[in-house]
Amino acid sequence: MSDHEQKQTIVGLPVNAYTELKPGEEYVPIMSPTKEYPEVSKYSVIMGLIMAILFSAAAAYLGLKIGQVFEAAIPIAIIAVGFSTLLKRNKALGENVIIQSIGSTSGAVVAGAIFTIPALYILNLEVDFFQVFMASILGGFLGILFLIPFRKYFVAEMHGKFPFPEATATTEVLVAGEKGGKQAVVLVVSGLIGGIYDFIIATFGLWSEVFSTRVVAIGEHFADKFKTVFKLNVGAAIVGLGYIVGLKYTAIIAAGSFVAWFVIIPIFAYLGDFITMPVGATATLLIKDMSAEQIFGNYVRHIGIGGIAMAGIIGIVRSSGIIKSAFTLGFKEIFGGHHDEENNLRTKRDIPMGIIAGGIILTAVVIFVFFMFGVVDNFVHAIVGLAIVMVISFLFTTVAANAIAIVGTNPVSGMTLMTLILSSIILVSVGLTGAPGMVSALIIGGVVCTALSVAGAFITDLKIGYWLGSSPYKQERWKFLGTVVSAGTVAWVILILNETYGFVGEGALVAPQANAMAAVIQPLMSDQPAPWMMYVAGAFMALILTMIGVPALAFALGMYLPLELNTPLLVGGLISHFVSTRTKDEALNKSRRERGTLIASGFIAGGALMGVISAMLRYFGIEWHMDEWAETHAAELLGLAMFALLCGYIIWDALRAKNDE
Repeated sequence: MSDHEQKQTIVGLPVNAYTELKPGEEYVPIMSPTKEYPEVSKYSVIMGLIMAILFSAAAAYLGLKIGQVFEAAIPIAIIAVGFSTLLKRNKALGENVIIQSIGSTSGAVVAGAIFTIPALYILNLEVDFFQVFMASILGGFLGILFLIPFRKYFVAEMHGKFPFPEATATTEVLVAGEKGGKQAVVLVVSGLIGGIYDFIIATFGLWSEVFSTRVVAIGEHFADKFKTVFKLNVGAAIVGLGYIVGLKYTAIIAAGSFVAWFVIIPIFAYLGDFITMPVGATATLLIKDMSAEQIFGNYVRHIGIGGIAMAGIIGIVRSSGIIKSAFTLGFKEIFGGHHDEENNLRTKRDIPMGIIAGGIILTAVVIFVFFMFGVVDNFVHAIVGLAIVMVISFLFTTVAANAIAIVGTNPVSGMTLMTLILSSIILVSVGLTGAPGMVSALIIGGVVCTALSVAGAFITDLKIGYWLGSSPYKQERWKFLGTVVSAGTVAWVILILNETYGFVGEGALVAPQANAMAAVIQPLMSDQPAPWMMYVAGAFMALILTMIGVPALAFALGMYLPLELNTPLLVGGLISHFVSTRTKDEALNKSRRERGTLIASGFIAGGALMGVISAMLRYFGIEWHMDEWAETHAAELLGLAMFALLCGYIIWDALRAKNDE
């Protein structure tokens, strides 16, 4: 039997891993449910915690810089495979699942924190390590606890019906690791290249980070006269992210950006020539005196915010059936006393539902105490805050899991925007306004955002474990520890990045989602006029896009994020399409695409990690950046040339893949 299992591991997943099961058919994973395998060990736990720390720091830096938090599951899985091969660990598949499960908590907790907490700095409000840490850890715990009752529905009952794109990729990496872990070499080499490349930009400024058409005279003329400018961030991490997202969604994101910058901004500029007073409550300049960037920030970006919010509402409406069935299943699991004999199998055993219910109650009590003594200092306000967190977190948890299961993307920023709007309206109605109201709403938003982000990411881990034959109750137990470590790391990194770069002013980190949160919440809490017409226009845009079958969230994100961050995403998507369609041999195309995914993952991990190191150097007063040179047109042109070389390397290395890899 042992020889058979070893052979099965080397060959790959069972043939029915990705297909719906016929009546009476059962899925049997690689690791037999009737046998015990090494899973939780000192090695797997320590490695998982190291990955959680490293990738929390990297993801926080990248997310605050470009607004995109990369999914850490794939690179962590590759690293786990590489180390288990180097250390010659036998039967390491179960341990690698635990390493990946603990470590991948990083990206989820980071998303919850960076989408909301920096808004406190942007609004000049006080925030400390304890508040960030508690919001992250409590939200993470809620996400885990709310999701566990729905594990069987998503990973077992819907087997073959949901594609789980990220879980599929990670599972394939872990299975391939049983063949030798050669892919880790590709990841390490590309990580070094991407890391050194981005380190040179961030630390030395040897070439400009952003290329603009203003480098030539005609480009300068178009930018001044028609407010039309093309911009491109030349970083390695962003083009790598675009490769993994793929052409379909990067094209939609870029389309939203192009509509904003090449259609709407020029229209504003044309009309602005005839407008003789500032437009908007916060505008101080005439439109004709604004740059393209100022028109974008004052007007067009708000259309994107409205689109993101409406896209989230559309997602909830579309998922109402799944929410209802998941709620029913969870109620039966927790309160119905439902027991199944097959739960004796380790692969079908969860943490007991009585403990889950107790954990939810205990977490709710701690959230109330945190709100009461650490945020609002008012019993009624603390109760209201708790109610908002519990209801919205539970309602949206299944939406987040469903989104991950279908497209691999969690629209957590859109759902958090809605949470902030609802929270602000409710808190104002109970008398909590002004600065205390904004702090409270953003902390509430941070807890909810982290809960939804962690729930969405955790369903990926559980699906990986289901395919491979891990013990879900072990994944569930150790996910809590990963959440604690990731929460502590991201709270520390946010404080350092704020002191190093800041989130407001020239040279500040972009923190786009946090800026959106601040833009939405300030008028609601301060009795200031909000750009509601822009929000409404964005909402109708999302409805129209949905009518014609265009993913509204991706398009609205393109309208919201700066142009220079969306264009390299499109370049990465184009490279992905190019390398995977060069031949009629589908197996070879698949090998090339997967090798490119490894290279892109290396660029993301290496670039982001070196970005953190560069930030820490600045934090400790080590300044090597050549600011004057980096702002010259020559440095921009050099940056464009280096970016072309970087893209050429991805194509060259990806095309080296062979069928047998």
